[in-house]
Amino acid sequence: MRGAAAGIVHKGEQLATSGIYAWTRNPLYLGSTIMAVGFGVAAYSWIVVALVAAYLAVFYPVVIRREEVNLRERFGAQFDAYTSRVSVFLPWPTAQPTIRPEYSWSQFIRNHEYRAAAGAILAIGLLALRMWMRK
Repeated sequence: MRGAAAGIVHKGEQLATSGIYAWTRNPLYLGSTIMAVGFGVAAYSWIVVALVAAYLAVFYPVVIRREEVNLRERFGAQFDAYTSRVSVFLPWPTAQPTIRPEYSWSQFIRNHEYRAAAGAILAIGLLALRMWMRK
């Protein structure tokens, strides 16, 4: 989900409203949440799950509100129209057809999404190491 969003969004340049952004206004955060919860569950530790959930519950609402204030200032009525039809976090398909965005690997790189991909690969490696050590 993060990768799908990062190849579309042009941060600070234009309002992303197509592709995954037609279903949720925050696909990057939603993707991070899914990964974090998945890794917490895979770690088989309720402490890890509780810590991740607490962090996400405190951090993301504050960041999302701050970003929405910024986007409303930048894009005004266009952002207001967007928020009236697209869910803030949980995906909900819109009834309106959207323009299919053009995915760009260079945009993925420009948005530094390779960092999240590297983090996910590292977390998978750590989980695999933990499983191997527990045998």
